[in-house]
Amino acid sequence: MTFSLAIVGRPNVGKSTLFNRLVGRRLALVDDQPGVTRDLREGAARLGDLSFTVIDTAGLEQVSDESLQGRMRQLTERAVDMADVCLFLVDARAGVTPTDEVFADILRRRADHVLLAANKAEGASADAGVYEAYGLGLGEPIRLSAEHGEGLNELYSALAPLAEVFADRAEQEAPETDVAVDADAADAPARVPTPDKPLQVAVVGRPNAGKSTLVNTILGEDRLLTGPEAGITRDAISVRLDWSGLPVRIFDTAGMRKKSRVQDKVEKLSVADALRAVRFAEVVVVLLDAAIPFEQQDLRIADLAEREGRAVVVAVNKWDVETDKQDKLRYLRAEFERLLPQLRGAPLVTVSAKTGRGLDRLRDAVEKASEVWNRRVPTAQLNRWLSEMVAAHPPPAPGGRRIKLRYMTQVKTRPPGFVVMCSHPDKMPESYTRYLVNGLREDFDMPGTPIRLTMRSQAAKNPYKGKKKATPSRLRKHLKSRPSDGRG
Repeated sequence: MTFSLAIVGRPNVGKSTLFNRLVGRRLALVDDQPGVTRDLREGAARLGDLSFTVIDTAGLEQVSDESLQGRMRQLTERAVDMADVCLFLVDARAGVTPTDEVFADILRRRADHVLLAANKAEGASADAGVYEAYGLGLGEPIRLSAEHGEGLNELYSALAPLAEVFADRAEQEAPETDVAVDADAADAPARVPTPDKPLQVAVVGRPNAGKSTLVNTILGEDRLLTGPEAGITRDAISVRLDWSGLPVRIFDTAGMRKKSRVQDKVEKLSVADALRAVRFAEVVVVLLDAAIPFEQQDLRIADLAEREGRAVVVAVNKWDVETDKQDKLRYLRAEFERLLPQLRGAPLVTVSAKTGRGLDRLRDAVEKASEVWNRRVPTAQLNRWLSEMVAAHPPPAPGGRRIKLRYMTQVKTRPPGFVVMCSHPDKMPESYTRYLVNGLREDFDMPGTPIRLTMRSQAAKNPYKGKKKATPSRLRKHLKSRPSDGRG
C-alpha cells in the first residue's frame, strides 16, 4: 500500500457505498438513513493497478464537540490529518450546501491533497449539482456514481500521479531490508548513515513510559508535548538530528496498550501509526518503565520488532528513581533472558529520560545494533564453523537416518539470513535450528539481532543415476562389439 485515501463528506452522500466499491466487498453498512457510519473503517483498495488503503469516515456535521456527532466529526478530522489524500464527496442531486462550503474550507487548510467528487451524478438531473461543485474552489469535480460504478476511470486518472509521488516517498523513507549478499563481496562495508539517509530509529513502548521525554532530551529541546497523563502522543512523529555524530531520524510513537483495552477509536489509529513506524525503522528502542518492566504488552512489542526483522535495543527508563540499582539490574537481565529468548544478547540499557543519564550508552547501543544488523560472514568461515558445530553436537537421526548438513552460506543482511543445505530439512527439529542460531550469535558477535536460518534440501548426487544396469547379456554384446587386438 503506497498511500491512504480518506473519503469525507456530509452524511448520506455515498461514502460507504464508494468504500465498498473500492475494496470490492460490502464491509461498510449502507442505508438511506444518514449517520449510519460512526467509526473509522479501513480497507485494502484496488483501482486498476493502484493499491492503497481507503478509510470510510463518519459524516461531517456542524455540531458541538460534546455531542456524539461532534465526537464523530473529531474522529473524521483526525483521519483527514493522517491520510495522504482526502476525497471530498458531495451529493450531485442535492447540490452544494452551506455545510459543504464550510468543510471544503477546512479541507483546504488541513489536507495537503484534496480531490473533489460529485457522487450520485448519473443522469442529466445531476448536471446542476456537478456545476455547483466547481464553486468550492477544490478543482474540477470527478463525476461519480458509486452505486453503479461509474466515474472510476476518472478517479484513477486523478489518483495515479499522486500514487507515483507517494511511491517515491515510500521508497526513499523505507529502510532497505533483506538485502541480498554477494558471495564475492562478503567483506564489503555496511551502510554508513548519512544526513541524506539517516539511521531510522523508532521508540516504542507502553503509554507513559517516557518516550516523548526521551526524544526531547536527545534533541535538547521540548519539541514534543509531554506530561503526566498517559496517551498524550497520538501521531508517530519523526525528527532528524545529529546524535553525537550519528545522523538519525527518530520516531516518537503512541503508547501501545493491550488490544482489549484499546476502546477509543483515535487510540486505535495511533497504535496502527506506531506499528507503521516499527516497519519503517532499522533499529527499534523498546522503552520500559523501571517500576513495572516486562509487562505482557512490553513482550508483545519486543516480539513484534523481532518478527519484523528489526534490530532491537531495550532501554529501561526512570532509572533515576531506583534505590537498589544493582539488584534491580540483575533482576532485569535475568528476566530478559527468560522472557525474550529470541532476542538473546540484545542490549539492555538503563536511562533516565528526565535527567539525560545513560543516553550516551543508548546511542552507542543503537549504533552497535545497526552494525550487527548489517553484518556479513564469509562463506568459508561459516562452513568451518558449521563443521565444528556438527562435530560438537551432531544433528538427530529420525528413523535411523542421520540428517547431513552439507554446507552453509549467508544470503542476506538486514537482518542476517543464512541457508544450510542438508538432507531431509523437513525432519530437522526446531531445537537444532535454535542451537545453530545461538551459536551464530555467540561465535560471530551478533547479539540480539534477528537471525533467519533456513534449511534447504540438496540430495547427494548419484553418479550412476540414469545409467543402465550392466547385465551378463549386455556385457557379452559389449565385448563382441569391441575391435579385436589380435591377441585372441
